[in-house]
Amino acid sequence: MQVSSLAFSEILLITPRVFRDVRGHFLEIFQARRYPEHGIPGTFVQDNISFSLRGVIRGLHYQLRHPQGKLVMPLTGEIWDVVVDLRRGSPDFGKWLAVTLKADTCQQLYVPPGFAHGFAVLSDTATVLYKCTDYWHPEDEYGVIWNDPDLAIPWPVTAPVLSEKDRQYPRLGDLSPGQLPVFGNEA
Repeated sequence: MQVSSLAFSEILLITPRVFRDVRGHFLEIFQARRYPEHGIPGTFVQDNISFSLRGVIRGLHYQLRHPQGKLVMPLTGEIWDVVVDLRRGSPDFGKWLAVTLKADTCQQLYVPPGFAHGFAVLSDTATVLYKCTDYWHPEDEYGVIWNDPDLAIPWPVTAPVLSEKDRQYPRLGDLSPGQLPVFGNEA
């Protein structure tokens, strides 16, 4: 597999080896010995799958007391995946990056704890797999509003379909320091 650091060295784009032939293709989506060699924790404890329609935005989500690293991969469709550094004290605090992930390339994005994550669906539908390094704790759900003007993320969707929860999240500037992860204190 090929692993590339993006604008933040902790955010990794993984291009697995894909074996293609007339029948289709085969790949390993995770191998516990190989991923830690590239700085990706070997312990994932929960797998989640979301199915979304074109124009859906999910996010920007993060966890504070039970931070999750996420290995994100579309199984079908295409997404515009966004990561925001929320770690208090980070030199990249408040900065974001976006990557287009397509099921047919089989690429994955590793999002470490301390970053908010979200995506917009660009295809008619998308099924997205998230491998997580900690369990989901509903009482530990936090988020930043997707269209925070201070972040100025140029989402490729103009009239997104959002959950009620995602509609209600605050701007990053409205979060108290106690509602933010701390740089260098990641699980």
